[in-house]
Amino acid sequence: MTGRIVHQAGFLRIECLQVQARDGRMLDRHVIRHPGAVTVVPVLDDGRMIMIRNFRIAVGEWLQEFCAGKLEPGEDPEPAAGRELEEECGYRAGRVRRLGAYLTSPGFCDELMHLYEATALTPCEQALEADEQIEVELVHPDEVERRIATGQIKDGKTIAAFHLWRASGGRDHGR
Repeated sequence: MTGRIVHQAGFLRIECLQVQARDGRMLDRHVIRHPGAVTVVPVLDDGRMIMIRNFRIAVGEWLQEFCAGKLEPGEDPEPAAGRELEEECGYRAGRVRRLGAYLTSPGFCDELMHLYEATALTPCEQALEADEQIEVELVHPDEVERRIATGQIKDGKTIAAFHLWRASGGRDHGR
């Protein structure tokens, strides 16, 4: 379903859709169109996970996250996952495994997040974008789970990614 474009800024487009209510009235609904994105659950050979502390301007605070990034139009998500891992974390993946995809906020946005696990990691040069403020942290999966449970990790894509990783058989080596 497409509607009339009411705003375009960079990669985001806001469309106004007309939908019919149960009583027959026509209502306007605004939807953000997004090109899609990837997030990566990087797991070192010793079982620790690579997380980032990322300053998010939209909420004005540092968030604990897995690395992620938007897709370019027509871009294949798997190589994009490898690119984001290298750029934000400074690691290259020897193996990448697709874990699935999920909608991030379907009430108002069509962003589809593609999820990958990255293993057989080797350090490489980090290549942050000019406006990125990112710190890398190595965290045991039990600590990630504790931080989710206590609200220290409140980034939705990271919470979803961690639980999908666990549901797909992802395990740390210490268990």
